[in-house]
Amino acid sequence: MDTATSSSIRVLMFPWLAYSHIHPFLELAKKLSKRNFCIYLCSTPANLACIKEKEPSVEFVELHLPSLPELPPHSHTTKGLPRHLLSSLMKALDMSRRSFSEILAALKPDLLISDVLQPWAPAKALSLNIPTVLFMVSAAMPYCVLLDLVKISGSTALPLRSNHVHGYDYENDDLTLQDRLLQSLEGSCNLMLIRSLRELEGKYVGELSVQAMKKIVLVGPLVQELSEEEDEKTEIMEWLNKKDPRSVLFVSFGSECYLSREDREELAHGLQLSNVSFIWVIRFPQGEKISAEEALPEGLAEMVGEKGLFIEDWAPQKIILSHPSVGGFLSHCGWGSIMESMGIWCPNNRHACAC
Repeated sequence: MDTATSSSIRVLMFPWLAYSHIHPFLELAKKLSKRNFCIYLCSTPANLACIKEKEPSVEFVELHLPSLPELPPHSHTTKGLPRHLLSSLMKALDMSRRSFSEILAALKPDLLISDVLQPWAPAKALSLNIPTVLFMVSAAMPYCVLLDLVKISGSTALPLRSNHVHGYDYENDDLTLQDRLLQSLEGSCNLMLIRSLRELEGKYVGELSVQAMKKIVLVGPLVQELSEEEDEKTEIMEWLNKKDPRSVLFVSFGSECYLSREDREELAHGLQLSNVSFIWVIRFPQGEKISAEEALPEGLAEMVGEKGLFIEDWAPQKIILSHPSVGGFLSHCGWGSIMESMGIWCPNNRHACAC
């Protein structure tokens, strides 16, 4: 180990296995690496394969999950994963706690920054005298709702503050989201990071701090810089350049949200009736990929003509949102998409509509 590394604060970051979680963790890692932190980011090989070469300031650590019959190693990510296999992915991650313990013991980090969905991670770290800071990549408000529900139901499954965490059964594969949140809060230190802004969620940040009994540090939107996004897809830019300012609706429901055929047909009908120009990004889970032409109502592309541009699987979202021809954003309300649209569309030029 070199002198610079030994004098730095060593941090292991452990996000949930979704790109919507990994990306804000990675953006935070990049910022911390500039402030005398030595950062390790732990995830599965299926996730790390897409980001390893892009960030030399972060060291990536592979976590190997056990292979389940319905979940081979290349599926150890939420990207393209059919919704019915999400519980299997969570189960496989929970089964990897021993491998994660070995990573902790080998790296001996000064701090673990963990997601809330793997409550056994803070517990394992605590057994090695490694403190854990939780990092919430979503808004503060949903966590306030979850804790309110616990309060209303009178749940006594786990007190929010206690000096004893090792006695709880982390081997239970049937934990609810509330269980995971409560156990993660219990096993972590009294500081919590939230990907949000006080101007946006000041009321809920204060409420969550009281409910969780933790000091909250807001880390901002953590949106990747425009210059870092590769493959601009020039055909999209050429199409947009022909449109009037603020005349195009961008339609995208995130990288892991898939519409049913009925939903696609209704949305197509609405877009056709609106008579607005639009870009629609269409995605399908693994094993269900069909062409956009097959997925959409027959003859739709011909009916909308030059008013509609259909893109399969992936589009440079930040670059599209920053184009002066784009005036609206129809999304699934994912927090990452909201942060991107707010960060790119300043009030002085145009307004975003993420709904």
